[in-house]
Amino acid sequence: MKVARFYAPGDIRLEDVAEPRAGAGELKLRVRNCSTCGTDVKISRSGHPNMSPPQVMGHEIAGEVVEVGAGVDGWAPGDRVQVIAAIPDGTCPDCRAGRPTVCPNQLSMGYQFPGGFAEYLIVPREVLRVDGVTRIPEHVSFAEASVTEPLACVLNGQELARVGVGDTVVVVGSGPIGCLHVRLARARGAARIILIDVNAERLRRAADLVAPDLAVAADSADPVQAVLDATDGRGADVVITAAASPQAQQDGVRMLARGGRLSLFGGLAKDAPMITIDANLVHYRELTIVGVNGSSPEQNRRALDLIATGAVPVADLITHTLPLNRLHDALDIVARGEAIKVTIEP
Repeated sequence: MKVARFYAPGDIRLEDVAEPRAGAGELKLRVRNCSTCGTDVKISRSGHPNMSPPQVMGHEIAGEVVEVGAGVDGWAPGDRVQVIAAIPDGTCPDCRAGRPTVCPNQLSMGYQFPGGFAEYLIVPREVLRVDGVTRIPEHVSFAEASVTEPLACVLNGQELARVGVGDTVVVVGSGPIGCLHVRLARARGAARIILIDVNAERLRRAADLVAPDLAVAADSADPVQAVLDATDGRGADVVITAAASPQAQQDGVRMLARGGRLSLFGGLAKDAPMITIDANLVHYRELTIVGVNGSSPEQNRRALDLIATGAVPVADLITHTLPLNRLHDALDIVARGEAIKVTIEP
């Protein structure tokens, strides 16, 4: 079978390898779709400290069960399934306290276990142990189901930031994550959504799809002032930085209304993780700043349900579909910001 295996930054090889077999406690899938994301681009260029190369990449996985290992109940060949990316151990103090997203022993598909940029993959027992495989409804395509994983991360972020009915929400970054944030905020009852990006063309393309109430091109307007003007000086209830931008995080504090919440959704570069904020704004306005790290298996299941019910449509966000042998092209398209979502069909 064919796989895309990461060896080192700039060295991802398309290879022919032996087809795996499901062992005890495992499932074997025929991968139908594995979508790409900005993290894949970062890995391709810089590697990842938690990855054990050489490793098959890809963590936004949807496919079909083709083999069931001994001791696995509830699944059969032909079942259409979606798989979590981040795998908590389920037993540590954080997991037992209901915080599996910050499990210190977390493993991941495409990092420690071979991922979805392959014709077949093994779902390890560690995934099944935490109920990390979800059945895809018949009316949901494999491509749509592959967007479950990023949507689950978005759901985690909005739950931590308490996005709710009547809120004014600012989303900074109009890539696939920003688009999902706009749609989920709408589904959660936000009254007004403002989408901001420094790339005017990417912003226009995204706004045409997800229809924010206001789109602000930050290359030609002061985004903080634009938010204050749009809210009669009050500011936003929630600001979500769906971009790896120190400036966006710093501006986010200044955009918030009293009692507002800033979600640092997009992580910063490892060699430049520091920002400067006005601590007095946080103090006197009683602001909240929250981090976001992945999603839980339970949020993953709810994210797929949001897609299945139509509460968060995703089909139109998938703008490019490419075969596995064009993975390098797919990553280049993502890096150039020419797509909303690129999916691979091995």
